[in-house]
Amino acid sequence: MKTLKFTPELCDLILGGGVKTATWRLFDDKNLAVGDELLFINKETGENFGSAKITYCTTKTLGMLTDEDWIGHDRFASDEVMYQTFQHYYGDAVTPNTEVKIIHFTFTPTEEN
Repeated sequence: MKTLKFTPELCDLILGGGVKTATWRLFDDKNLAVGDELLFINKETGENFGSAKITYCTTKTLGMLTDEDWIGHDRFASDEVMYQTFQHYYGDAVTPNTEVKIIHFTFTPTEEN
């Protein structure tokens, strides 16, 4: 089963009853696609906090995002903050021309959550 890692803050949003129902991934090395079943992992602790199934998936560039693309995803304060955040995770190669995979999912928390 494929895994996705999230920072503790994002884990809380996902566990928060449907606040976060989408994730964006750059340079998709897992070939994520509709129907994939995923384990969600807390990046800091390594713990599995739930599972998910991809319900919708599309790819576009960061510079072409629309309001619709933000549904279910946490907003950044500005485009500059968005690029800085992704550069922190993926390196300086992140630009408006970088492809982003927009992934919507249904989530099921682990029993202890």
